[in-house]
Amino acid sequence: MNFKLILNIALHLLRARLKQTIVAAVGVTFGIAMFITLVSFMNGMNDLLDGLMLNRTPHVRLYNEIKPSENQPISFSEKYKNKTNFISSVKPKDRGKAIYNCKSIIHALKQDKRIIDVAPKVTTPVFFNSGTIEISGVINGIDVLAEEKLFKISDYIIEGKVPDLLQNNSIIIGKGLADKMLLKKGDIIKVTTSKGNLASLKIVGISQVGIADIDDSMSYTSLVTAQKLLGEPTNYITDIQVKTYDITTAPALAKEFKAKFDLDTIDYQTTNSQFETGSTIRSIISYAVGIVLLIVAGFGIYNILNMMIFEKMDSIAILKATGFSGNDVKWIFISLSMVIGITGGLFGLLFGFIFSHIIDVIPFNTAALPTIKTFPINYNPLFYGIGITFAMITTFIAGLFPALKASRIDPVEIIRGK
Repeated sequence: MNFKLILNIALHLLRARLKQTIVAAVGVTFGIAMFITLVSFMNGMNDLLDGLMLNRTPHVRLYNEIKPSENQPISFSEKYKNKTNFISSVKPKDRGKAIYNCKSIIHALKQDKRIIDVAPKVTTPVFFNSGTIEISGVINGIDVLAEEKLFKISDYIIEGKVPDLLQNNSIIIGKGLADKMLLKKGDIIKVTTSKGNLASLKIVGISQVGIADIDDSMSYTSLVTAQKLLGEPTNYITDIQVKTYDITTAPALAKEFKAKFDLDTIDYQTTNSQFETGSTIRSIISYAVGIVLLIVAGFGIYNILNMMIFEKMDSIAILKATGFSGNDVKWIFISLSMVIGITGGLFGLLFGFIFSHIIDVIPFNTAALPTIKTFPINYNPLFYGIGITFAMITTFIAGLFPALKASRIDPVEIIRGK
């Protein structure tokens, strides 16, 4: 089989029906361009939402949860321990929020090669005092450098800087709380803990996550300041936050750490199951719409090649009469289809990138997300690889059936009919 000759004949047929060829290629180009644009935008949106919630959530969190004792006194009775016992109105047991032996646990976690780093935290409910008014909220006492390394909280600071928390008795409050109490950077805010401890903290920054419930109640201070506020020693820790190199291992690590350290654990998938479901659904929709566009373009190529076969019956008969086999004719039309697919696909990648870039520079200003300036786009090369691959597969299948039909044409009947 002379592939060079076959390709030359295919290109000659394409030039003979140039308008139809351009229409088919434009169909593929449009399908690929819309697929790239849609998938890039939807994945960029998923990345944005993940950044708001999932990326700020530890992959594994270790803490002490208030819950009923798993083993009730009746379970230790020789008489009843092997029986099924029903117990009602079981009161929860408060083991205390503090994680005992936390320094050795943190040291062990940092030695684990699966873990990027560990960030200890003290979380406590407080009241923010404004005259006689008390507004409930939460203070997160954080290891400033570790928290910034793992969770990039500076991305959500609209006033001040995260390292300012290293100053004594300093705090970063949410924008919602600042608006309610008419506070700004440099002001002093009074805080009362659940134990009745009162402290005055200097506001060194204001954060805005874009989620109203968080911005109205959440605040940050240093680990040392939070411990002083609660009147606890320097080894008082309520949470240990872990980030791993491979996020998919988080559920298994949570179970492992629970058994190893005798602590309650929760992984990011359990914490943010609703967000993950939403991201998955958006990705499925974007891929489904893009694939439908490419399939529609494939039907266009199929129809055009079918028409071309009817119009080129004489040419096919002459080719067969001069020694071309049915297989040669089949590959002529498959080559013709693949040329349309590759040309349309490459232009589709180009226009898909251009459309994505246009969306990427469109201003996106919203008070809820002050750090986001333009619409999010994900320029993952994988999307472009999927687009051109699917374009080639679609056009190959669209050209295969007309090509098989052309290969079965009997030249004697065509010439006799003429």
